[in-house]
Amino acid sequence: MSNSIFNELQEKANEVDAIGGTIKFVIDDTIVFVDGTGNKNIVSDSDDDADCTIKTSATALKDMQSGDLNPMTAVMSGKVKISGDMGLAMKIQSLMN
Repeated sequence: MSNSIFNELQEKANEVDAIGGTIKFVIDDTIVFVDGTGNKNIVSDSDDDADCTIKTSATALKDMQSGDLNPMTAVMSGKVKISGDMGLAMKIQSLMN
């Protein structure tokens, strides 16, 4: 499961413009670090500090991607926890679709 999550986020990150900061996804035990400070997004499994950290479960992530779970509802219900730059968090919609 973790490899598919990593590969999927990497593929999406390559398709969109640089996000202008760093985001760390902690999905169950998988870390996906997106560095969008340059001219393109670079995805790694680095556990570095990020401008924005998003923690969730693989189940909640899949439900959001499929449209079964509204991202705002997920945050409000605690299924997704966001810390750091909220403006950057809003940009991740492009990585979820």
